[in-house]
Amino acid sequence: MVEERAPAVIEIRDLTTQFGQTVIHNSLDLDVRQGEIIGVVGGSGTGKSVLLRAIIGLFRPRQGTIKVFGEILSRLSEQQRRHYEQRWGVLFQHGALFSSLTVGQNIQVPLREHLQLPPRLLEEFAALKLGLAGLGPAAVDKYPSELSGGMRKRAALARALALDPEILFLDEPTAGLDPIAAAEFDDLIKDLQHALGFTVFLVTHDLDTLHTVCDRIAVLGDGKILVIGTVAELLVFDHPWVKEYFCGPRGRAASLAQSKGATQ
Repeated sequence: MVEERAPAVIEIRDLTTQFGQTVIHNSLDLDVRQGEIIGVVGGSGTGKSVLLRAIIGLFRPRQGTIKVFGEILSRLSEQQRRHYEQRWGVLFQHGALFSSLTVGQNIQVPLREHLQLPPRLLEEFAALKLGLAGLGPAAVDKYPSELSGGMRKRAALARALALDPEILFLDEPTAGLDPIAAAEFDDLIKDLQHALGFTVFLVTHDLDTLHTVCDRIAVLGDGKILVIGTVAELLVFDHPWVKEYFCGPRGRAASLAQSKGATQ
């Protein structure tokens, strides 16, 4: 568990985003602490993925400030921003691997973009990151279409880890995986974070992931963060959607599974 005094590596203040006349976030505030795994949940259309994209600069908000590593990235020059972008990695929904590149070549993309390395070293780095993500050498020369869903997620994770990020952004990482593969991916993220110490910003709807992986959970609703805290704190929070989500049948099943796992 991350201490409350841990510094914030992401600071969001008064964030407002919208598409046309539809307001997604309305004066949203959020701090993400260094070294924590924070889960972001909310109903459909609450802007979970939009928030992630706004933080990494793929979506420009209407107003508000987003600081990452203490800097408002929108105010930096392109060269300065590229320096900061090397300090995070992103796993998008469905992996977003380049279909025309092999797994090894996909992992090398951020290395080629930001570093000047000889081909042999690029190959060695790709193999190393692939191993961290739980895939063997045989996957290096395969194309994404030749991989299972779980293997594609791991290959995309290897690419996200390519530059040894200080922040790892994960957008629905277990979506589409069977329960066993999803649990294995959750364990992998938890083990990697424990070993490498990076911060994880995790968008998910997977209750098992929230229970087993996250230090804190931020709930999006009504354009803002409705509540942020541990699972235990959210279980007693008095809000209809939060109660239904965490105390409904699936929420109770996830809590029971976590309780059983903790006693084994």
